[in-house]
Amino acid sequence: MSSTNDAEGRDQPKKSIKLTDRQKARIERNRQKALLLKQARVANRPYSKVSPQKLKGQSKVIDSGAGFFIEEDEEEEMTTELQVKHEPGPIVEVDNLLCEDCDKEFVESYLYNSFDKLVCDNCRQNEDRHPLITRTDAKNKYLLKDADFDRREPALRFILRKNPHNPRWGEMKLYLESQVHARALEVWESEEKIEEELEKRNENKEKAKQKKYDKKMKALRMSVRSSLWRKESDSHVHEFGEEEFEKDEDVYSKTCKTCGHKMTYEKM
Repeated sequence: MSSTNDAEGRDQPKKSIKLTDRQKARIERNRQKALLLKQARVANRPYSKVSPQKLKGQSKVIDSGAGFFIEEDEEEEMTTELQVKHEPGPIVEVDNLLCEDCDKEFVESYLYNSFDKLVCDNCRQNEDRHPLITRTDAKNKYLLKDADFDRREPALRFILRKNPHNPRWGEMKLYLESQVHARALEVWESEEKIEEELEKRNENKEKAKQKKYDKKMKALRMSVRSSLWRKESDSHVHEFGEEEFEKDEDVYSKTCKTCGHKMTYEKM
């Protein structure tokens, strides 16, 4: 009976499976996903070589990981289509900088990077030619204000250094003195005006110092005189001479033999 039933089962035609629209859409999405994965994998290795199996006329089936299998010959076709061609890069010409002192070319230097000054590192070693100056000294020497450093365009560049006298005082600003001198000429128009203003201010300072000195000396003299007068008045004792009668005024008088003080009085 079992063999008969098996034979009947084999003879019965298989029923076809009818897919719904939702299932068809899902299959299509999986197929598109498989193609995208294949393209991504090919893009990561665009210069892959043809396998020996391809040369022999055999194709290899590759699992896409999304429910579909892809033949290797299709992958090779996509590889050929996705080969990347790189254009040669442009040739960039670098213009070297020219030093203002020695007229030699250089690429970069400390003064150029810090102060935008076209001076190479070899010429920078001459500190007398390119000295640095603090902000306070620059204000006193060239009669500049804070606005001349920061607000006047372009603002003067500077570097920060620790104060050598006391590191707790904070960092000090160092400027390139040649740039500070140029800024002073912009403000005062000429060196003669700077010199005249410096002399005028120095004279005013000297007058103020002399006036202050005279005032202190006067106060000192007054204090000395007052102390001497008090000392003499406290310790001096009059030593009067003989009594004299003044008929015109009808009074008696005595005169101190030491200080000349005259004392007058009447008798009853």
